[in-house]
Amino acid sequence: MRIRKFAAIAALFLLFMMAGCTSKTAPGQEDKTQNPTGTPEPTETGQLQYIAGYQLRQPEAGDTIAILKTSMGDIKILLFPNEAPKTVENFVTHAKNGYYDNLTFHRVIDDFIIQGGDPKGDGTGGESIWGEPFEDEFSLNMLHYRGALSMANSGEDTNGSQFFIVQRKQITDGEVDALRAAGYPEDLISLYKEHGGTPGLNFLHSVFGQVYKGMDVVDRIAAVETDAEDKPLKNVIIQTIEIQEVQ
Repeated sequence: MRIRKFAAIAALFLLFMMAGCTSKTAPGQEDKTQNPTGTPEPTETGQLQYIAGYQLRQPEAGDTIAILKTSMGDIKILLFPNEAPKTVENFVTHAKNGYYDNLTFHRVIDDFIIQGGDPKGDGTGGESIWGEPFEDEFSLNMLHYRGALSMANSGEDTNGSQFFIVQRKQITDGEVDALRAAGYPEDLISLYKEHGGTPGLNFLHSVFGQVYKGMDVVDRIAAVETDAEDKPLKNVIIQTIEIQEVQ
């Protein structure tokens, strides 16, 4: 399963240009650019709702976190079951069952992503807890900022077990212009400018978590030497993934 490094900016946010947008401060490889079922409908006022920065918050009591214990250090991730319930259920169940134990980050591209979750270790394997691919889950609150945890896939609704973490530190001026042309609101563009990320992957892959501690580990993994297929020359191991509830 591959993540497209230079995927086009998704046209879905053209909805903003038609419907307008508001933000709330309260908490709460085939192309697939058609409207996803997870895109919220406009409200009665004709506005789409989202919570700018919701994905980038720190964990709170009642939240679920995942601790990826790797051979290069721990990566702590806040999960979002309200935004991507089936995706989180799949990931959490696999983790608790030991499915990810001793697998590798089999695909690493510096200034892009680190990818793992494949028992075969070559990008061709893995399955969901249901034994078959499951559907994408998209949300305006879950975008591909730096540190986003997202599902790798081979096209629409082909999610299995493979996942990736966005490592890219900056977006370009050209991407900022493209985001504006696609109708992204300025507060979301500002978050991309501040944090970095890969906006071209939005609505092509399901985001379901966000690194809140351990991006230095992600950066170290991304910097390892790789072969022509982006596979690390020395294995980077996911020793286990612990799931915890925040007290």
